Amino acid sequence: MIFFISAMQNLIKYVALLLLSTAAMAQNISSPKYEYRAVWLTTIENLDWPKKLIKTPSDTLAQQRELVNILDSLQALNVNTVLLQTRVRGDVIYPSAIEPFSHVLTGVSGKNPGYDPLAFAIDECHKRGMQLHAWIVTLPLGKKEHIKRMGARSLTRTHRNLCTFYKDSWYMEPGNPATSDYICRIVQEITANYNVDGIHLDYVRYPDRTVGYPDAKLHRTHGKRLSLAAWRRANITNIAKRVYSTVKGIKPWVRVSCAPLGKYDDLTSYSSLGWNAHDAVFQEAQNWVRDGYMDILFPMLYFKGNNFYPFVLDWQENSHGRHIVPGIGIYRVLPEYGGWSPIEIKRQLFTSRSAGVAGTAMFRAEHVLNSESATAVYSSAYDKPALVPPLSWAEAPAPQSPASLSVNRVGDSFNIAWAHVPSVDGHPAIRYNVYVAVGDTIDCENIDNLLCTTDETSFIWECRTKSAVSLAVTAVDAYGRESEPAVWSCESGYPSPSPHELLLPEPRTWGMRLAVYDVFGRCIHSGRYSTRVIVAGLPAGYYWLKVYGNDGRVVESRCFRR
Repeated sequence: MIFFISAMQNLIKYVALLLLSTAAMAQNISSPKYEYRAVWLTTIENLDWPKKLIKTPSDTLAQQRELVNILDSLQALNVNTVLLQTRVRGDVIYPSAIEPFSHVLTGVSGKNPGYDPLAFAIDECHKRGMQLHAWIVTLPLGKKEHIKRMGARSLTRTHRNLCTFYKDSWYMEPGNPATSDYICRIVQEITANYNVDGIHLDYVRYPDRTVGYPDAKLHRTHGKRLSLAAWRRANITNIAKRVYSTVKGIKPWVRVSCAPLGKYDDLTSYSSLGWNAHDAVFQEAQNWVRDGYMDILFPMLYFKGNNFYPFVLDWQENSHGRHIVPGIGIYRVLPEYGGWSPIEIKRQLFTSRSAGVAGTAMFRAEHVLNSESATAVYSSAYDKPALVPPLSWAEAPAPQSPASLSVNRVGDSFNIAWAHVPSVDGHPAIRYNVYVAVGDTIDCENIDNLLCTTDETSFIWECRTKSAVSLAVTAVDAYGRESEPAVWSCESGYPSPSPHELLLPEPRTWGMRLAVYDVFGRCIHSGRYSTRVIVAGLPAGYYWLKVYGNDGRVVESRCFRR
């Protein structure tokens, strides 16, 4: 009787969730202010990027342009987080003192592509207001063909004691205590040397279907009195725990995440069908967020029906205040991967949002961008931008509110400025959110009121009507936490839409350039200075025009509305 009541309660809960998400789809509810809009950008086998291999120096720009085009397209879909595959299979896409360059860049294992792809990707993401998380394939090292291609640089040659061959592939051996040391060296190198926003662990688990996996001797040596399954789970947990400690010891604001299997364990009313994180591959991922070893979980929920909805709710109910971001198999809409109806993907997006998760992640970039049906369903669900959720559990103090907010009217423009808010404990520079709303009050939780995000302390806002407005400025720290707003109100000044072109004065110096940014500080146009800037093609909204002198400094900036 107790089991029956529990099963009925769960069933009612899941049905209620589906009804809520259906209602949300019908009403097209407003997007939340904070929500991960993540995409896995795969480099293995050149699946997403790069398609163009570097054979000659002239190929470098073509490879970089490929990535720029991908990021531009993702930005247009309001993606705010890119999970870039950085460690592929015992090789990497950046100049490393530990592992060789991956052949995905040049076609030749170990060959330097002539630039730093990770640094380039980080810069381009940040220009567009996106976070970049370095995606680390943790334990798999590849099949025999890949190992042969790497030759003497392969981990199977340089650190044979850390490697295990199972079925047709090589893996780093989680049962060897030295494996976590090696992985932490990779993570330390990336975190210390690059301005990444996150470290994302993939395949931090035992191989699929471990019947016959050859670790009995290691278990006898290191397993103490633990069962084989408990020892394996402890090995994987140790890697997760040590990676988290390594990252936070260098840059505590960098987010640590992993991608566990989509089903954590069997549920009371729904079976995982023998394929779950806890028992099949020995990932105790829900314990990792409980114990503070992960900031974000990206469970790979590439299923539908009862294999999706109950399990996404289970993840959220066991989030322990950390971020759950379900991985959505948007590739399933393609005929060769099942030909799901796009409405199924949209229902999953709205169900996840209704369940209170922190966002969603799409697998993978090419399928989001190159499938008309996938692009359409994604853009309809995420038609407005969102900010990346803050790490609210961070121990550092939240930023102070901006002081000395001043507004001076000059003709049809308001010059708005505030005092710089200092960063705390050496964390990266503070950024600022600026909000505007009609009337004498302003809601800074409404994403529609966000005027811009900037790392500067002033801007010019064009105003042409008599409507009353309120304006607020907040400081945002490296953890994404926002200060209390500094608020200012006026009786007039709400900007009306700009004409089809902006008129600028004759250039004061040779070599001046201009750029147009959206409200998130993402550059949507840059080029040589012109006294006429055509803006007719921009979607309705707020924009920021900046003019740069030949020394690269901003000599003029103004906010305008289309």
